[in-house]
Amino acid sequence: MESYETVVAALDGLKLRGYGLNFNIAFDKISCTENNICLNLHEFEIVEVYRFEGDSNPDDEDVVYAVESKDGKTRGVITSAFGKDADTLSAEMIMKLTIHRNS
Repeated sequence: MESYETVVAALDGLKLRGYGLNFNIAFDKISCTENNICLNLHEFEIVEVYRFEGDSNPDDEDVVYAVESKDGKTRGVITSAFGKDADTLSAEMIMKLTIHRNS
């Protein structure tokens, strides 16, 4: 797994490696508005996680997830999927993100 110093570097590096789509979490699925792709929980895997912590402000924390569809044809990223947005996620999505976040 690569090592990145900043969120921007992680996003740029992942894009160069084929993770070019930007996904958003919609309760129990991820979607990409750029091309109307939607993947349910069982249709994607989190393959890499990068966590960034603010030096002086907890609000500067961010997490970047590299995700891939199970068929390997769709790859992208999710950012800031935890924290303040956690209440809009399904229990299954929280579990999936937490397991990979803590690995």
